[in-house]
Amino acid sequence: MTKNTDYLTLKNPIEVFTNKDKKELTREDLIEVIIGNDIERITFHYTGIDGKIKELKIPITSRKQAERILTDGERVDGSSLFKGLVEVGKSDLYVVPLYKSAFFNPFEEGSLDFICKFVDRNGNLANFAPDNILSNAHNLLKKNHGYELLAHGEVEFYLLGEQENCTYVLPAQKGYHASSPFAKTGLVVSEMLRIISQITGSVKYAHNEVGTLHHIDSEYTELNGKYAEQVEIEFALSDVEEAANNVILAAWIIRNVAYRYGLIATFFPKIEPGQAGTGFHIHMALSKDGKNIMCDSAGELSNDALKLIGGLCKYAPSLTSFGNTVSASYLRLVPGQEAPTKVFWSDSNRSALIRVPLAWTKVSNLTKIVNPQQKTPSPIDEVRQTVELRSPDGSANVHLLLAGITMAVDWGLVDTDKSLPLAEISRVDSGGSGASADVDVLMTCCVDSAELLLAKRAHYEREGIFPPAVIDYVAELLKKENDSNLNSRLLALAEDERMKESRKIMHRDIHRC
Repeated sequence: MTKNTDYLTLKNPIEVFTNKDKKELTREDLIEVIIGNDIERITFHYTGIDGKIKELKIPITSRKQAERILTDGERVDGSSLFKGLVEVGKSDLYVVPLYKSAFFNPFEEGSLDFICKFVDRNGNLANFAPDNILSNAHNLLKKNHGYELLAHGEVEFYLLGEQENCTYVLPAQKGYHASSPFAKTGLVVSEMLRIISQITGSVKYAHNEVGTLHHIDSEYTELNGKYAEQVEIEFALSDVEEAANNVILAAWIIRNVAYRYGLIATFFPKIEPGQAGTGFHIHMALSKDGKNIMCDSAGELSNDALKLIGGLCKYAPSLTSFGNTVSASYLRLVPGQEAPTKVFWSDSNRSALIRVPLAWTKVSNLTKIVNPQQKTPSPIDEVRQTVELRSPDGSANVHLLLAGITMAVDWGLVDTDKSLPLAEISRVDSGGSGASADVDVLMTCCVDSAELLLAKRAHYEREGIFPPAVIDYVAELLKKENDSNLNSRLLALAEDERMKESRKIMHRDIHRC
């Protein structure tokens, strides 16, 4: 038996078939994939203004048709996908496949799938599409500084179903890194992990998170009485644009696998009062010439890393407009939890808005400590430092959020006279002391986030990156939540009534996120 020395088990099958890196795929390669794998249809996926993945199925009946589809894409109704942004009279848009995103559909045999980009009637990338806004923001960063922004998301979600086996009970709020038989969703998560890894090639790990709900009380039949376990799938760093697409695809895969098993997957930021909420933490790093530049030669945060942090501190309060978009988001962002409420940063402190996690900067080759027989050090020597933004949750419009983060990083690198002092005064030590008393606070409801976004719109509209119509659209959606003084209104209620009203807010749009 020949050993598999290339670790191909979880490699993208299209890369295996073509013997090419996905970034090098051409139309000719994809035609061979279609012919060699009995492909019946091409499925296009793309993200509308609501941040949700859409799809278009195209049956393939001839090579000529396949070549045309791969060359020019297809037409879609932009006025439906971007309601309020695209006029009905000029609604047609093109969706054009991104070759490097190609994958075999794991849920329907015979389908070759792609992530697509929106192109307008003049052949330009549609400037109001969230993924194109992110591309434009990233191009601005690269033009201004010669840096790439790398990012990855921590995708947290709850899996809800019937509790059929009541042995090896997993205690409430004790689910962190739980293993079977206490954790009941291990096989489901392993299937999710396999599919996401094959398609994206960019997964670090998966594990159970803190949350465990033994019996959900809800007025909604779909949720009432359900058992729930909280799970996290964390990605590895990649180009910020690819990172956004990875998260969107992961959510699609997670829901589909859960559906196969008769479970519900929800990314909603809070589904039970007093229990663990669901975040969507974003890690990021600056890269130049393919190298992480977040640390200096002594392993300390580099000057550019501090500028990045200063930029995040400047933009953080208004970033809730893209990262915390439902009323339940602000039932998670409350004091006393591991969710942030103030704009400060710290090493390792999980209550901080911005966290600098351990990254092997002071130590390396740790294996020799526990495996003294290992004499040679690893040949891998690379900086792995990231900075983590902990405020966003599963309601985030992923592309717009990452575009806003990219604009924050660009500001931090441009306006260094302000970003470096801001980083300095916003720092606390791991014990929670050291920050200025007048640091900014995060918004406490969607309405306040909308008002702040409108007041700070110049942060995002500069250089023409966020179209004004998109800012207006996001603000209007937030205002429709009508949740002014949300937490104070709930606290004024009697306990039973408060729990009932909180659950209503948490459960009414469970599939919106």
